[in-house]
Amino acid sequence: MNQKPPIYLFLLLIIVSPMAIDIYLPAFPQMAQNLNSPINDIQVTITLFLAALGLGQLIAGPLADRYGRKPLIIAGLIVYIISSSIAALSQQIEILWLSRIFQGLGTCAVSVSVMSGVRDSYSSERTASIYSYINGVICVIPALAPFVGGWLSETWNWRATFCFMSGYALLIAIICLWRLPETRPANTVCSTKLINWQQYKPILHNATFQFNSGLVMLAMAIIIAFVSIAPVRLMLELHLDPTSFSLWFGSNAIINIMASFMAPIAIKKLGKTRALQFAISMCTLAALLILLLSNIDHPFAFMGPIFIASTGFCLILGICCSSALAPFSQRAGTAASLLGFFQMAGASALVGIVNLMPLASLHIMAFVMALPLAWFVCYKRDVTLKVYDE
Repeated sequence: MNQKPPIYLFLLLIIVSPMAIDIYLPAFPQMAQNLNSPINDIQVTITLFLAALGLGQLIAGPLADRYGRKPLIIAGLIVYIISSSIAALSQQIEILWLSRIFQGLGTCAVSVSVMSGVRDSYSSERTASIYSYINGVICVIPALAPFVGGWLSETWNWRATFCFMSGYALLIAIICLWRLPETRPANTVCSTKLINWQQYKPILHNATFQFNSGLVMLAMAIIIAFVSIAPVRLMLELHLDPTSFSLWFGSNAIINIMASFMAPIAIKKLGKTRALQFAISMCTLAALLILLLSNIDHPFAFMGPIFIASTGFCLILGICCSSALAPFSQRAGTAASLLGFFQMAGASALVGIVNLMPLASLHIMAFVMALPLAWFVCYKRDVTLKVYDE
């Protein structure tokens, strides 16, 4: 039997993804000035990163099943280190764009391997707790990274933020070479062809995966919608200054942290079925409240429902990530890659489509918050309950 990796290693590894999004945000104006580019071109670096992170999942999963979790993690960290270093040295915006694409691909390799490594090493009951802890760590970074990035960019310049990313990944790579065991089961199933759409069919046709990955995608859509709508609602419509906006925005990260670390307790006490129903109810309540309070011009009228929905989001992720991967011990890498694809690319595309609807920003937010309930109700009830009661 393969040795179980220390949980702290999974938590340290998963940090590379949110760090690459949040740590350099305070340096945007400085980057635009230094690279002589409009701020919109700097914002594109986030879009390119997320696109590479989402689409790369479809290749990273089969690679993890074929070559193992540890080799892919090390390879992903190496790509991340090199691309972060190139970003730090960039003199043209096009080079920065290219480096961000490869940074997203490196991050993708690490994320898929972490998710499949957890599935390899722990029981279904234990993975629900670990995925909640992982989500909690992911939520810590948006609260802390901008402060670190602001200090780095003010003390040196924006390039220091990418040097920090590279240095962190190098340190973690050294620790992984020393402490991370391979977790891939000996009976792992992998296709003879790396890109073979047939390998995804058994996973996509599995009712358990369909139901849980759908909820993961819809829950993630709530967070992405919040990130895109919050600046409009709080700064443009409610006229908050940047400092006040940062405090309100960061407060949701704190809620996510608390909810993620409390989720395992709630799941254990309520059971997966009742905890999931409670989580979906919270998202639905948030949708109703954000509509009822829409005429109140105070930040809490917007952020209060967001706090409630974010708590539901943390519960859904803890339950549904583990349940979606539970049937696939022999192809955990491929299953994790599909789950990550739906969670990132699927949720981003969904929010993009919803944003095209002729609705006010708060109505869009409420609509997205109500989608988990619609999925839960429309899906077959026998699948909905059977998954968690076994």
